[in-house]
Amino acid sequence: MKSLPQILTRSKAAVALFALMGASVASYASGPTPQPDLDRGFQQMYNLDFPSAHATFGTYQQAHPEDPMGHVSNAAAYLFSEFDRLHILESDLFTDDHKFDNRGKLTPDPAVKTAFDNELAKSNDLANKILAQNPQDKNALFAQVMANGLRGDYAAMIEKRNLASLGYMKTARNIAQQLLTIDPTCYDAYLAIGVENYLLGSSSAPVRWVLHMTGSQTDKEEGMRRLRLTADKGRYLAPFARLLLAVAALRDKDRQTARTLLASLAVEFPGNLLYAKELARIQ
Repeated sequence: MKSLPQILTRSKAAVALFALMGASVASYASGPTPQPDLDRGFQQMYNLDFPSAHATFGTYQQAHPEDPMGHVSNAAAYLFSEFDRLHILESDLFTDDHKFDNRGKLTPDPAVKTAFDNELAKSNDLANKILAQNPQDKNALFAQVMANGLRGDYAAMIEKRNLASLGYMKTARNIAQQLLTIDPTCYDAYLAIGVENYLLGSSSAPVRWVLHMTGSQTDKEEGMRRLRLTADKGRYLAPFARLLLAVAALRDKDRQTARTLLASLAVEFPGNLLYAKELARIQ
């Protein structure tokens, strides 16, 4: 049986991988107000054009200095560029447990870490100010969901701090549940619930029991339902969910479903050659 640290690391690793691979410009029925500039920045980021993404998010910050989403989005661009530089994104790491467990030690860029932390701190300060005045502000809550997810990804994949990563995962899920109580059509927020339930629910029964006792949610089927909601109706995170569904299909030996999901993403994000690479891998 895999150890608890190994399970936690692999769970967050999958999240980190697929966070980089896709963002969505699909319809967001409600929740945070859609912003075309943020959409463009996410498209650039997930097409691996990080300098353009930073520029777009920086322009958005200047135009919307009170919006925490500008800073948390730029933090995502810093994190994902570091994942790209460190070659964290090979999918065989996430379908080959032995290879993942024995991956080499990483050397993070301290300047990127500083910029990442600074952007998250600014986003957190702005979100807290908004929530102090209006605890039900959907935009601020969603920014906090994203920030905790990003911190968890960095902790797991770059620093290998597995228990800290689990804490961020649970915090993201708790805030997402709060947001969805206010507005159940904030479809991106379902991802935080789906990720925790699916990834932790895929572990062995004894590990699920331990995780459940720590307050984690470990219902694999519930996780799949939540992931499909984000995949079908999300805005920024729909391809994130679609990639998680593709990996679930690969782990279940369902190559046709995985090919269909990857092919659609390859068309939507032609600048991200990872999709074509993964398609070639499973042909």
